[in-house]
Amino acid sequence: MAVVGDFEPFRELMVGTGQPEIAIENFERHYRLLCDGASGLIPESEIAPVDQLPDAAKFSTPSSSIAEQLIAKTAIVKLNGGLGTAMGLDRAKSLLVVKPGYTFLDIMANQARLAGVPLVLMNSFRTERDSLDALNEHRLDNRGIPSSFRQHQVPKVLEESLAPASFPDDPELAWCPPGHGDLYSALVTSGALQNLVSAGIDYLFVSNADNLGATLDSSLLYYFAGNGLDFMMEAADRTSDDRKGSHLALRGGALTLREVAQCAEIDKPSFQDISLHRFFNTNNIWINVPRLAEMMEREKNYLGLPLIRNLKTLDPNDSTTPEVYQLETAMGAAIAVFEKAAAVRVSRSRFAPVKTQADLDRVRSDVYELTTDCRLVQRH
Repeated sequence: MAVVGDFEPFRELMVGTGQPEIAIENFERHYRLLCDGASGLIPESEIAPVDQLPDAAKFSTPSSSIAEQLIAKTAIVKLNGGLGTAMGLDRAKSLLVVKPGYTFLDIMANQARLAGVPLVLMNSFRTERDSLDALNEHRLDNRGIPSSFRQHQVPKVLEESLAPASFPDDPELAWCPPGHGDLYSALVTSGALQNLVSAGIDYLFVSNADNLGATLDSSLLYYFAGNGLDFMMEAADRTSDDRKGSHLALRGGALTLREVAQCAEIDKPSFQDISLHRFFNTNNIWINVPRLAEMMEREKNYLGLPLIRNLKTLDPNDSTTPEVYQLETAMGAAIAVFEKAAAVRVSRSRFAPVKTQADLDRVRSDVYELTTDCRLVQRH
């Protein structure tokens, strides 16, 4: 019989799948928080709204020579761990066709080639093989930087007993990625962070693979570099469609991010009030690479991002399966831990994710046009 709070079964499972010690230690910290009753909730009473942000529409455009210098020190990372199951695909969502002859991955690769920057995928254990096969066909010049690294995987935790979940019919369903906040430790354990430093990469632009609006923008890069920032989040105005998405707030006078899973039921009306909490996280993030490396070394590869305790069913497609916790962190939550962190207001055009079949149908339609420079833009 499982003992509540006994981490050893989890350790054995993670060792058995080849998870590095850093990932195991970080998961243990989150598991201990869960056992201690941590909910990961951020009460409305502890935060204040963000009223204004610097507007990217007013940022200066760098000269071509300065832009070239900055871009030469920049790489793109795409979060590519999501499956296209909601759209009938059992592989990476980035392998879905968006426009005739072009998948998400094709468009991302062409954007990277035209910008002249390395493209790196953060894959999950479910998306790596097929995505790499497709990316390798593009033969990008990555300047010696590996074109992918793998996100860690962690066991799902049974809600009733806090023991590891199991699913003999499909063992992969007993595992989950630990949220995109895993980016920071996965960069370390994979060796990707050191590769980037060694290649002279100072700046990372990170975004979701399904967001084709997230292109490399020289004015944003110029603002980020020119202000000596460690971390910068692109935020956009919330609309009624964004009531369930994460929003920016002030906590103790500093910027923080609150996800819907971190909001108590009593606070849901405030969370969904788009006139109160005006800005949401597009998950387009800019990171200073040398400073991230310094921080990870100083903090022993654990940034202490707020725990997100996601309650789901073991099989997401079968409500009769046991309830489990997926212990996660959010990449954008690092805005609260970097010393020189900022958020900027960007146009809604930089946020065009594809989460549902309806979203996919929309970008496939003539509402969106694929330009000659491989941008997906909405027709006016």
